[in-house]
Amino acid sequence: MKLKAHGIETNLPTGWEGRIGVRTTPLATSSTIGDPNEIPHPIVHLANFALPEDRGDFGSGAVDIMNDQHVFVSLFEYGPECANTALFSRQGIPTKLTPNMFSASALQRTLPGQAGCQIFFTAGNRAFCLYTVVGKQSAAARVLPGANATLSATRINPR
Repeated sequence: MKLKAHGIETNLPTGWEGRIGVRTTPLATSSTIGDPNEIPHPIVHLANFALPEDRGDFGSGAVDIMNDQHVFVSLFEYGPECANTALFSRQGIPTKLTPNMFSASALQRTLPGQAGCQIFFTAGNRAFCLYTVVGKQSAAARVLPGANATLSATRINPR
């Protein structure tokens, strides 16, 4: 399945689902924290399971329904002022995630057995955070090849 929007495109393998969009209103489940004048940027969600429609930027709502064989990927874009800064100095989409990069302490919200990985980078002169969650840390070696293939098939074009 091919996805293309907001200068981002990917070709999903069989069994994967994804969305590329810009959230224009806060989620019903989220608090109203943040700057009301903030300009929303694209968010990409990719997973090897059915994504619920109501998801937070970093996967709340989706990670809650994951099982041991699931992996969730979020590509969250930051503002253009962040591109190529120290935090976002890594160039290109990370495509070689390994089990040792994952930890329960990297999760936004700890759920039993899950582990996460967060990597900041610049691609196409655009700043992103790659946030990935595996449904069970001990299954990471089995599910990460699919995530890596999906990330390898993803392109971020300059604006």
